[in-house]
Amino acid sequence: MKKREILTLIAIFVNIILFSIKLYAFSLSGSLAILSDGFNSLTDIVSSIIIFLAVRVSVKQADIDHPFGHRRAEPIAGLFMAVIASILGFEVVKDSIISFFQPKSIRITYDVFIILIVSVVLKAVISGLFYYVSKRAKSPALKASSIDYRNDVLISISVLIGSYLVDAGYTVMDSIIALAVGMFIIYSGFIIGLENIGYLMGKSPDAETIDRLKKIALSIDGVKDLNDVRAHYLGMYIQLEIHIEVDKNLPTSVSHDIGKKVQQELLKDEEVDFAFIHVDPV
Repeated sequence: MKKREILTLIAIFVNIILFSIKLYAFSLSGSLAILSDGFNSLTDIVSSIIIFLAVRVSVKQADIDHPFGHRRAEPIAGLFMAVIASILGFEVVKDSIISFFQPKSIRITYDVFIILIVSVVLKAVISGLFYYVSKRAKSPALKASSIDYRNDVLISISVLIGSYLVDAGYTVMDSIIALAVGMFIIYSGFIIGLENIGYLMGKSPDAETIDRLKKIALSIDGVKDLNDVRAHYLGMYIQLEIHIEVDKNLPTSVSHDIGKKVQQELLKDEEVDFAFIHVDPV
C-alpha cells in the first residue's frame, strides 16, 4: 500500500473520531457552530473515502480502453469533493440564517473547549501531512484535501473563538460564526472545483512550466530551435507536443536520434507523462 493510501486511511480514522466527539460537544452545548463543524468532519470522511478510491484507480496502468492511463480519476474526485463541500456550505448557511430568528439556549462547558482544541491540533497535523505528500506526488486530489483540512483548522479556530464569546454572554456569535463557516466552505468548494475542472478540460500548464520544458528540449545537442510547443494536462500530468528544428543536412537516423533524446529528457521531468517530438529540418 502506497503512502498516499495510508495517509488517506489515517485521515478517515481521524475524521470519524472528530465527527463523534463534535456530536458529543453539540449534545452538551446545543451550539449550531459546533454542529456545523461536526458536519464538516462528516464531509471529510466521505471525501477521504473518495480520494482513497481515486488514488487507487489513478495509478492503474494503461489498458485498451484507457490507452493513456487513468490519470483523470484524481481530478474527478477533487471535483466531487468540491460539490459536496458546496452543498454542505449551503446547508450550514441556511441553518445559521434560521437561527438568527429562532435563538436557542447554548451551554459552553470545559469539555466542549477541550474537544475544540483537540480538533484544531489534529486537523493542523493532517493538513500538513497532506500538503507534504501532495507536493511530492503531484496529486490534485491530495492537494485539494490539504486545502480542505487547512480550511478546517481555520473553521475550528473560529468555532473555538465563537464558543468563548458565547460563554461570555454574546450568544448571537454562535449564528454569526456558523454563517461565516458556511460561506467559507462554499468558497473553498468553488476554488477546488475550478482547479479540478481545469485538469479535466485539459488546461495548459503555466508559462513557467512551459519555459522549463522548452529549456530541456533546447539543451539537447543538435536542436537549433523550437517552432511549436503545445501542452495540456491529462489528470495531473502533462502531455506535450514539441516541434524541434535540426540541420536539414543531417542523416534521417541522426535527426531521429536527436528527437528521441529530447523525448527521453522531457520524460524525466516529474510532471511529464507523454512527449511527442516532431522533427523539422531547417
